[in-house]
Amino acid sequence: MRSARIQRNTRETSITLALTLDGLGKAEVSTGVGFLDHMLELFARHGDFDLAVRCEGDTQVDFHHSVEDIGICLGQAFTQALGDKRGITRYGQSLLPMDETLVLCACDLSGRDYLGWSVDFPAQKVGDFDTELAEEFWLAFVRNCPGAIHIRQIAGGNTHHILEAIFKGMGRALKGAVAMDQKHLHDIPSTKGTL
Repeated sequence: MRSARIQRNTRETSITLALTLDGLGKAEVSTGVGFLDHMLELFARHGDFDLAVRCEGDTQVDFHHSVEDIGICLGQAFTQALGDKRGITRYGQSLLPMDETLVLCACDLSGRDYLGWSVDFPAQKVGDFDTELAEEFWLAFVRNCPGAIHIRQIAGGNTHHILEAIFKGMGRALKGAVAMDQKHLHDIPSTKGTL
């Protein structure tokens, strides 16, 4: 079972996160940020990851610390669950349509962190969620699960739809990247012999 459990405690947040890569898409999420709860549920469902997150954060300030720190914990959980990455497919991509929105998500679990972000949100907020925090979330993730992630909005006029497409698409892209390559189960997916 490829799984991980992360505990992070700072003056700003207290987070417990559990992840199973080969799950059924079940999510139990309570972050104090309602919109992020929704996004993480979509991410887990479309990635077939079992994900449990509990966060107590300084949301009376704003949501920044909670969103960023959960991204850190999720990245750490993927890194822990993947181990030396032996047998994984390594690459994953999803071109995800949602009504008027079309978003490309692609990842390479290379061990080198890079976030390519090309997204234009029509609105600065969805409910009480600052849309700029989505980029902060994925930047925190990629710094803690080093790889190249590209998230590119091709079309979209509704901010909620764009955000949903990003989290669904990243779930599907990462599902492909962490999938076991049946032809190379005992191999590191790199000519260097390490990732």
